Amino acid sequence: MNATHEVFNQVEPLVDINLFAANRAMQDALRFNAPALDTAPLQALGAQVGSAEMQTHARLANVFTPQLKSHDRFGHRIDQVEFHPSYHALMTAATAAGLHGTPWGTASRRDVGPPQGATAPLGGSEPHGVGSVGAHIHRAAGFMLFTELEPSTLCPISMSYAVTPALRDNPAIYTDWAPQLTSRGYDPALKLWKDKAGVTMGMGMTEKQGGSDVRANTTQAVPAGSDHWGQRFSVTGHKWFFSAPMCDAFLILAQTPSGLSCLFLPRVLPDGTLNQLFIQRLKDKLGNKANASSEVEFAGATAWLVGEEGRGVPQILAMGTMTRLDCALGTSGLMRQALSIALNHTSQRMAFGKKLIDQPLMKNVLADLALESEASTALALRLARSFDRPEDEHERAMQRLLTPVAKFWICKRGSHFAEEAMECLGGNGYVEEGGEGIMARIYREMPVNSIWEGAGNIMALDLLRALRKADAAAALAHELAPARGMHTALDHLAESLPIRVEQMATEMEARRLAQDVALAVQAALLAQTAPGAVFGAFCDSRLAGHWGHCFGSLGSGVDFDAIIQRAQPR
Repeated sequence: MNATHEVFNQVEPLVDINLFAANRAMQDALRFNAPALDTAPLQALGAQVGSAEMQTHARLANVFTPQLKSHDRFGHRIDQVEFHPSYHALMTAATAAGLHGTPWGTASRRDVGPPQGATAPLGGSEPHGVGSVGAHIHRAAGFMLFTELEPSTLCPISMSYAVTPALRDNPAIYTDWAPQLTSRGYDPALKLWKDKAGVTMGMGMTEKQGGSDVRANTTQAVPAGSDHWGQRFSVTGHKWFFSAPMCDAFLILAQTPSGLSCLFLPRVLPDGTLNQLFIQRLKDKLGNKANASSEVEFAGATAWLVGEEGRGVPQILAMGTMTRLDCALGTSGLMRQALSIALNHTSQRMAFGKKLIDQPLMKNVLADLALESEASTALALRLARSFDRPEDEHERAMQRLLTPVAKFWICKRGSHFAEEAMECLGGNGYVEEGGEGIMARIYREMPVNSIWEGAGNIMALDLLRALRKADAAAALAHELAPARGMHTALDHLAESLPIRVEQMATEMEARRLAQDVALAVQAALLAQTAPGAVFGAFCDSRLAGHWGHCFGSLGSGVDFDAIIQRAQPR
């Protein structure tokens, strides 16, 4: 064809950069929450996940989505899910970096060393047991960095991380499976757990008729004797959402003679035969495309009791607490990625005689997004810190309080954030191809963290339950105390919140209370970790009302340039 125009004013993609080195908000939050933490592994991971090679894997894993193979070519039922090689490359990188079970075990000691060519494991030089200094917050930062690369592969990674608190209540199973759960090896083959370098675990709670009301579950578990792993059951029923069906085992809920109970259900039984778990179909989802989600049937599947019979919901929620942390971390990571792409685009693209980033309205939008991203990072990593200090009474109280609050507020902000960041790119952000096509993937991904593991109303109700279990008012007042006197609007909110907490908000008010607790804690954290320009603009807009109803409506007194410069990804 004839040349009709010259291609110019195009943007260089945001590739081959160190995502950790560029993230000043994360670095400052880590210094605040874990000042002695060795961040060298995060530097290495940041370079890996920011590379063009890994971004290509992320794109391919989302283009060539999982395929269900229910039967082999001879007609035998196999119930396997096939993935593109890029999916396995991403899973290999995530497990090698220690984003799954390593904070719980001793297998990730620094002196063991990573596999050849792999990123060093996250954490310090001491074994990563519960309460090890920095193990969980270090892993949290790595999880956020990997989310910027590709979030949907982190679903099985997250569940494998989260399963330990619940699974430990069956010591025999945990003893057998812990070495593979904490291993940095990845093996996608469907075979006996003890013959694998590493395993992953999923969960199955939701049924057609119940949704979030898991107590409406109808799946039946009939006693079938006992063995080395304890009380055994034969399970018949279904799960409407069965996350990551290619995992090696799952925690599920089923009705036993004593009520709804938590059971351990492996894909391959100890004798090497396949369990009676049948994948009916894979879900066709809005986003989260690289990850397989499914509907399954159990036809006399074998499972073992975990915890106390009839206490299945609190038992499996020990796993849900950790995955809720990851929802907050994941959305924060997606916010940072969307912001970075918007800043990269507007710093290069010319419009109306100057770069987009120099246009006053665009400055307002970008600065506002930067405030939201930094506040989300601060809150998510503060929550992660509480999991490193289970012996500390205040940290236990903040964990109960902030888990539903962070999951609710950060995830609720995600979709609006992604839409505004996409608009910074105009039509280029709306298409699926090219480097800026990542923005469309981010936008489709955002809602899942808000919905998964308890939607907004469930989180608000969980906050009310948390308020009944401890002196939440005193814990919140202690948390906010370091920022008292630093901003009038924050002082007013800090004075009112403990009273509202003590008076116990009604269900009608629970969402507003979750929002206000989140904003107050975010502001108090920014007072201690961020420059004055960030803290002041956040309080003026989110707390004092100098803000509109959409991003980009900050007041004129904000130091836009300082906020934007701090957030720049290059």
